[in-house]
Amino acid sequence: MCSEGLANVAKYAEASGVRIEVAATGSRLLVRVADDGAGGADSARGSGLRGLADRVEALGGTLSVASRAGVGTRLEAELPIGGEWSP
Repeated sequence: MCSEGLANVAKYAEASGVRIEVAATGSRLLVRVADDGAGGADSARGSGLRGLADRVEALGGTLSVASRAGVGTRLEAELPIGGEWSP
């Protein structure tokens, strides 16, 4: 999540800054990658964000993308910690 988020910032965002936040809350892990770049990311236009969502969902998590043009992009993943996941 963090690696792909940073790769997307480097390739597309034209950002001056990026922030990564990771926090455990109870039985969930929250991961956020946010930049102040160009925004406009759309998972329907390419396979990168859809592939990331597929990998997060395969672990029992969810991925949300907020990306307004000119405002930047925020990826947020919520993943289970511990024994919640089952294949």
